[in-house]
Amino acid sequence: MTESAAARRYDLVVRGRVLTAEGEAPREIGVTDGRIVRVEASGAGLDAERIVDLADDELLLPGLVDSHVHVNEPGRTEWEGFASATRAAAAGGVTTIVDMPLNSIPPTVNVDALDIKREVAGPQAHIDVGFWGGAVPGNTADLRPLHDEGVFGFKCFLLPSGVDEFPPLPLDEIEQDMREIAAFDSLLIVHAEDPQTIETAPQTFGPGYSGFLASRPRDAENTGIAAVIERARRTGARAHILHLSSSDALPMIAEAKRDGVRLTVETCPHYLSLAAEEIPDGATAYKCCPPIREQANCDLLWHGLLDGTIDCIVSDHSPSTAELKSTGDFGTAWGGVSSLQLGLSLIWSEARERGIPLERVVEWMSSAPANLVGLQRKGRVEVGADADFAVFAPEEEFTVEAASLRHKNPVSPYDGKTLTGVVRRTVLRGLEVDGETPRGELLRRGDA
Repeated sequence: MTESAAARRYDLVVRGRVLTAEGEAPREIGVTDGRIVRVEASGAGLDAERIVDLADDELLLPGLVDSHVHVNEPGRTEWEGFASATRAAAAGGVTTIVDMPLNSIPPTVNVDALDIKREVAGPQAHIDVGFWGGAVPGNTADLRPLHDEGVFGFKCFLLPSGVDEFPPLPLDEIEQDMREIAAFDSLLIVHAEDPQTIETAPQTFGPGYSGFLASRPRDAENTGIAAVIERARRTGARAHILHLSSSDALPMIAEAKRDGVRLTVETCPHYLSLAAEEIPDGATAYKCCPPIREQANCDLLWHGLLDGTIDCIVSDHSPSTAELKSTGDFGTAWGGVSSLQLGLSLIWSEARERGIPLERVVEWMSSAPANLVGLQRKGRVEVGADADFAVFAPEEEFTVEAASLRHKNPVSPYDGKTLTGVVRRTVLRGLEVDGETPRGELLRRGDA
């Protein structure tokens, strides 16, 4: 470090154990104008207007990036909203979310709807927020304008989404839209469950989880993913498989990647920390689509992360009102898990039991989702990155209380579960997120 660098006065200096791409070590981080401008070994003597010394049991992580969040505002704000969602995210160490084009009304399927969503989100965001566009029947001509307005890509469903205003996209239109977005190198993200397979599966519901699990068989995912791979191979488009739950699909995904298909894949905390065998009768807080499967399947998903077949872990935070979620009948309850605030603790609790280091968890939940959406200033502690941090106590335990979470509706399959790893503070561009003053920015594709 040069003498001038040592003498420089920063806006903020953080001193303590820091996790960077080079690993964990005692470091000093200098921040000016919301960006990291200096990363030095401990003892460098950086000076600042504000100096934060981490406690001995704390570790500074890059803020997490969650690229799969259903905020639902406007239109279904009683399910969630930008104020509550971004507060919950910050409480879990998340500093950037990318909002899904449904279940808001209107869905984000054209520029006018995107403008409405941005107008609503801007004054309420406690962390940074970006937006996905939607690909639905008949809106191919809207994709390029949405791209030009800064959406990070386009979501579609192979089967009904659960809300009428966001219908599924037939495979011939998926291929048509892939060719369209390939022309401007965008990304199609796909809920890949085959509708015909589900239509022919048993549809016997009630309080028992086994009936619901049989209604969404692995073959539905496997067939849907194969169809997406085939079309991505033909068109050269970038495709992303959402919320992978079927470990059976891992070999075909790995083969497609080896063949050069431009394919990425995510999974979610509920598929990595919960198992079908443990779900009690009537516990519809566990219902999601695709479903939580058996423990052996969960173990194979972890192997898929470790070998690189699965790229990242994101929440698929899909809340609803308690009335819609807590019916006790797996046929009628809303399908979605609320975990935006808990993801890091959930995954770290599981990973440490499997001997997986924290740096891998941070890679899957921070830098990999940032890379997926092209936000190079997010998800890393390095010079030039935004000063987005999570102050994490990796050995501290806590018990989840659904009623105490920042999510708008207190329904969680994790209620009463003891987890390891506590987010004590979250920092956005050098300022602590206090949950009172919204300081988040609305992000566009092409922002660094």
